[in-house]
Amino acid sequence: MAEKLELDVVTPQRRVLQESVDMVTVPGLGGELGVLPGHTPLISRLQTGVLSYVADGHTTELLVSGGFVEVDHDRVSVLADVAERPEEIDLAKARQVKDQVEKKLNSWTEAAGEEFETARTELERSLVRIQLASGKPA
Repeated sequence: MAEKLELDVVTPQRRVLQESVDMVTVPGLGGELGVLPGHTPLISRLQTGVLSYVADGHTTELLVSGGFVEVDHDRVSVLADVAERPEEIDLAKARQVKDQVEKKLNSWTEAAGEEFETARTELERSLVRIQLASGKPA
């Protein structure tokens, strides 16, 4: 059994991360998934949330949203629609988007199908961005 995991985080625009790590936690569709070396192979959809990983005793966090995670042979591949490091997040813009989306969602009397889901996902992303960029919950 390997002592490390190979973690790759990729979006359609770029490779965000490629690193050997000790442990990974990802926001899977059914909840948080903790992955250690020797983990059983799996594939899961991602929820909007925080991906965290431990490398040499140091924990690092990223925003991930949409896409999939695959675990196979001590490799964790995250194919995300969005992935951002905390230092890449514009906190003021995240708060502004959060406020705008909350107003939009509150103005609807009925769910507007796909438009509602898109706005809800954007709100989730803004909340996680604020959490990561400010170091505290939104």
